[in-house]
Amino acid sequence: MTLAFEDAERLIRAYYAAFDAGDRSAMLAMVADDLVHDVNQGGRRKGKPAFIAFLAQMDAAYAERIEDLVVMVDATGQRAAAEFLVVGRYLRTDPGLPEARGQGYRLPAGAFFTIRDGLIARVATHYNLPDWIRQVSV
Repeated sequence: MTLAFEDAERLIRAYYAAFDAGDRSAMLAMVADDLVHDVNQGGRRKGKPAFIAFLAQMDAAYAERIEDLVVMVDATGQRAAAEFLVVGRYLRTDPGLPEARGQGYRLPAGAFFTIRDGLIARVATHYNLPDWIRQVSV
């Protein structure tokens, strides 16, 4: 099933609205069971269970919201991209990263999506990790 351009944009906006609301169940309802998740400057995680574990890790270490969301969708409704600003707090030290002390950060980011059968089948998130490290190391 191919989504119309407008439906694909609504899906991506709903995904980020659920993220902002902390509604992980709603987010998970929008992703395919065989989701491919490419983590910024990290590995590839496959499947919804791996994504659930990633979200739990992120929720424990970070409190984030999305601002200035722009969504772009190709004419087929099968590929999309989003550009946004991540506004967050670093709550718990993530292994291999600077010590967490509740530092705030504002980080431009982007993501690429593949949409299949009305669900997000792939998400690849990208941001400038050295900039984030600089912000939380001040």
